Amino acid sequence: MDDFFAFAWERIIPALDAGLWTSILLIVPASLFGVAIGVSVGALRVYGPRPVVKTLDAYVSLFRGTPLVVQLYFWYFALPYVRIGDFALVLSPMWAAIVGFALCSGAYQSEYIRGGLLSIKRGQLRAAQALGMTPFQSVTSVVLPQAFRRALPGCGNEIIYLIKYSSLASIITVSDLTGMGRSLAKSSFRNTEVFIVVGLYYLALVTIASFLLKIAEKKLEIPGFESKRE
Repeated sequence: MDDFFAFAWERIIPALDAGLWTSILLIVPASLFGVAIGVSVGALRVYGPRPVVKTLDAYVSLFRGTPLVVQLYFWYFALPYVRIGDFALVLSPMWAAIVGFALCSGAYQSEYIRGGLLSIKRGQLRAAQALGMTPFQSVTSVVLPQAFRRALPGCGNEIIYLIKYSSLASIITVSDLTGMGRSLAKSSFRNTEVFIVVGLYYLALVTIASFLLKIAEKKLEIPGFESKRE
């Protein structure tokens, strides 16, 4: 046991601290972009014109129906071969991971937002428009804030999932927590110790994120509107 703690302190923690920063730089923008995509796509799928709705339904079906690993391989390995004339888009491993996670997460989050929007009675839209609001103002100022509050637990759960499946970024050479842990395990042949500590790092990230999301839910509660907890 003493040998485990010594190895963890001298080798594992310094290596994983570098990977932790990379994971944070990956998770935060991917989460923010995912929420933005989810809100936009969810709203357009409910209130957008029919061609837009059909297009976005296809986007959601595509990203929910294909493995995330395949999506990451496409953005990093296959996208450079998709050429328009002489132009080819080549993403760095980090940006390929951010784009892949954001688009996949946004597809799932749009379902939560869409469900939240559909739970709001249509009468509120008509009442807002009767007060002189435009349809866009009615949705963004009256309906969407209520829907987002109802969808927040689901969206928060998707962010938790994103933290955990961010470990897949290592398969496209991102040196995140999992990537650094894998490299150290290969060089030291101490897989058990390394991946126990890697798991603890992810557990800490998820715990912190869960705590922050609960604070956000509490801040967005409306007194007398939310269900009371005994």
